[in-house]
Amino acid sequence: MNGVLCVYKEKDYTSFDVVAVMRKICGTKKIGHGGTLDPMATGVLPIFIGKATKAIDLMPDNTKGYRAGFRLGLVSDTQDITGKIISQNAVSIKNSDFDTALQEFKGRISQIPPMYSAVKVNGKRLYDLARKGIEVERKPRQITVFSIEVDSFDGIKGYLNISCSKGTYVRTIIHDLGQKLGCGAVMTELERTQSNGLNLDKANTLDFYKQLSSNELREMLIPIDSVFQGFPKVILDEKQCRMFKNGVRLDLKRLNQDFDDTYYSVYHEDEFLGIASPDFTESSLVIIKMF
Repeated sequence: MNGVLCVYKEKDYTSFDVVAVMRKICGTKKIGHGGTLDPMATGVLPIFIGKATKAIDLMPDNTKGYRAGFRLGLVSDTQDITGKIISQNAVSIKNSDFDTALQEFKGRISQIPPMYSAVKVNGKRLYDLARKGIEVERKPRQITVFSIEVDSFDGIKGYLNISCSKGTYVRTIIHDLGQKLGCGAVMTELERTQSNGLNLDKANTLDFYKQLSSNELREMLIPIDSVFQGFPKVILDEKQCRMFKNGVRLDLKRLNQDFDDTYYSVYHEDEFLGIASPDFTESSLVIIKMF
């Protein structure tokens, strides 16, 4: 079984819990996921099965979409409502002030990972240190917020729709927004609406997948090459296909097309072979991953 299934992760499951369940459902150990979700979060979790696990590190579309609930006037140690409330403040925010503050979180911004996160510092997970009451200095990370819009807001609580790059902590955006407004804020809900080019329309619960037969599961598999639709294609003839499968670098001049400095999806007729990249110094096509 090789391909991608889109799981709707429900609350109180970790991403690793979902992987463990899907291993049993699919009858294979070779399974990975496309982006960690906290236990309180729900939504799209791409599951890569068999040979598709090779694709996880090469995903061309790392844009994530979220619908996030928030509440102003609270600050917690985890930056969300599940943590210990460490301060509570009065809220008197005009909608215009809220909108102005929100604009500062668009584009390329710097973000400090929260202590309750899986980021490693000196080989130790931050959440392990946080649980021991230890706080350490974290280096800021550059992230991109492509869009951030108000879904609803009643002056204290509401929802945001956010499109952002991989590695963005939405609860940190909300926490930092609260600091900017001077009253604090916590995330109350989080649903991932998009990940790796997959959206809620393709997501099914674990219980749904448990009811399927092996043949039905195979029919639902999203082909591996579908996640690489953003890459340009190289089409090989039969001889070039044999050479590629044997790990031979192909001469760019014999491929009869122009190349840019990017990754390419490689095919022979309708067969997806792998991902390759041009080496202009040696005028050859270098295999990155074989599928």
